[in-house]
This record gives sequence, structure tokens and C-alpha cells, in this order.
Amino acid sequence: MKRVIVDYKKLNPKILSLLAQTYPDGFDDEELIRFQNSSGEVYYCAELRTADVVYLVKVNRNLDQTIKQFLSEDEDDNFEREIDDLESVED
Repeated sequence: MKRVIVDYKKLNPKILSLLAQTYPDGFDDEELIRFQNSSGEVYYCAELRTADVVYLVKVNRNLDQTIKQFLSEDEDDNFEREIDDLESVED
């Protein structure tokens, strides 16, 4: 079986879709594999298996949290805009 290490930014649409299906709720720390290369750099990867390839997809460990925070802030902004819209209608 072939093993490939790839950065999530360089995934093709097919593998990216499979990654989203495999981890629909994002990544937990327990699901990430930590490894250190020969230069001493530490990487975190999510394992993704296909019929003939095992991908270790390099991800930023805080990527999931960053996305959740961004989405939460966006929801808060939308909520505040909706309140402002309602107040302007009532006046």
C-alpha cells in the first residue's frame, strides 16, 4: 500500500471531499497523528485511507478551532445585523 504525506492546501477536490466526509465534524486532538521530520519540525496529520493509498494530510493543529471560531463570530455578526434591521423596521 502506498503512503503519501500531503499538505491539506494541496489536496485535489476528490481527496478533499473524502477528507470532509471522513471528518465531518472536524478534527479532534486524538485523531491527529504527531510526527517529527529529520529537520526536527513537528507536523500534525489526519489519516485518510483509500483502497490503494494511505494519506497523512498535514493540518494546522488549531485549524479546526480557528474555523469554528470564525463561523461563530460570523453567526454573531449576522445576529447583530438582524437585530439592527428589526429595530429600523420598528421605528
